[in-house]
Amino acid sequence: MTNLDYKIIVGLEIHVQLATKTKMFCGCALSFGEDANSRVCPVCIGMPGALPVMNKQAVEFSLLAGLALNCEIPSFTKWDRKSYYYPDLPKNYQISQYDLPLNGTGFIEIPLEDGTSKRIRITRAHLEEDAGKNIHAGDAFSRVDLNRAGTPLLEIVTEPDLSSGTEVRALAIELQRIVRYLGISEADMQKGHMRFEPNINLAITKDGTEYRTPITEVKNLNSFRALQRSVEYEARRQLDEFIDTGKTMVMGNKSTYGWDDNRNVTVLQREKEEAHDYRYFPDPDLVPVEVDEKWLSKIKSRLCELPLQKQKRFVEQFGLSDYDAGVLTADKATAEFFDETVKAGAEAKRVCNLLTQIGLKLANEKNCSVAELGILPKALAKLCVMASEGQISASAAQTILVEMSGGENEPEKIAEEKNLLQKNDTGELEKIVDEVLANNPDAIAEVKAGGKKSKKASGFLMGQIIKATKGSANPQMAAKILSQKLGQ
Repeated sequence: MTNLDYKIIVGLEIHVQLATKTKMFCGCALSFGEDANSRVCPVCIGMPGALPVMNKQAVEFSLLAGLALNCEIPSFTKWDRKSYYYPDLPKNYQISQYDLPLNGTGFIEIPLEDGTSKRIRITRAHLEEDAGKNIHAGDAFSRVDLNRAGTPLLEIVTEPDLSSGTEVRALAIELQRIVRYLGISEADMQKGHMRFEPNINLAITKDGTEYRTPITEVKNLNSFRALQRSVEYEARRQLDEFIDTGKTMVMGNKSTYGWDDNRNVTVLQREKEEAHDYRYFPDPDLVPVEVDEKWLSKIKSRLCELPLQKQKRFVEQFGLSDYDAGVLTADKATAEFFDETVKAGAEAKRVCNLLTQIGLKLANEKNCSVAELGILPKALAKLCVMASEGQISASAAQTILVEMSGGENEPEKIAEEKNLLQKNDTGELEKIVDEVLANNPDAIAEVKAGGKKSKKASGFLMGQIIKATKGSANPQMAAKILSQKLGQ
């Protein structure tokens, strides 16, 4: 096995729960954590004769996502029945889309660790309804909760363009940012709003010949950590299996695996069904969806600057690091708050430092976004200008920002009340410096003598000046006066 090389091949399926108020084909309310089977009706529990009605907002949300993912938007699409039996699917079929999805081919750009980006092709992004939920509580039987049955899901399918667990994680994070920016999903994975299913195999080159391992699909991953680790583990497992058995891909040998988060391993569940096993056919109870230019233009007007675009702009326009720009654009409200503060006259890097070092910490403690802390962009801009002009120190600016998060939007008032304004009066500072020098002749002698003790003595004198002004001296101005007095 000395002449063996391999690369990981991953395509990703992502289910995104859309943030509509009601379900996909009925009027039942969508809410999390309600009593089991308290949000159901004859349509979503599959009663005979109950007819579905399309949720227009879900369709528009899906089209908006398709536009953001650079997808081709066909003018005609239809609904199909995907037939299979499972306890949480009382109709014994799922209303989905097969050959004519709402969104066709497109692409998404994902950020890489080296600061560049990579284009991942989108195969399709279609709309469907979710199934219910089986509850296995450790009893001798399982229960079925149909509250989730009929929830609108956008299923996004990529081409197998991903080549590592890190890239797969980056795509998932970027997609979460996109749907949140668009306002079409809360994308809260703890509530099941986003679920990931990677399809993984290896291209192995041995002695100049390429082999492909069988594709495995890992089902229903609901965290970035589990997604990345499952891909990395499955790649190692497939490589070991190939080395041990030489097993390669043949027609129809796909398998479905689950992820054991406690043991960090994938677990075989079943052999994978193919499309023909679902017996797709057009749903006779729903009319096709026809998208005209007028409707599409109206939806397109709701597009915003997407997170990766905004991140790159922050780097190019404001000179931020890629990391800081990524932190600021992780949340749309925070990114817009930063933008507004800079537009109000603040220096971008100072705003960035205050937000990333203090603002985000405060927001995390209060379980809200930076924009919800109660601080006005104009007030934060004023605080930044005060720091830039030397009216307050950088540490004082942080102290004032904490106070401002309580709703006070007058940084000058806080600075005055807390005695944080720096002394910038040259005449007053000169008097204080003269007093410090008069009281410390030994330190002056050490400074003028040079050598190792000179720097320490200078620091001591600066400390005495700061102490004499109770920390209110502008350190740059005080250092300049001290240097002049010492003839340096």
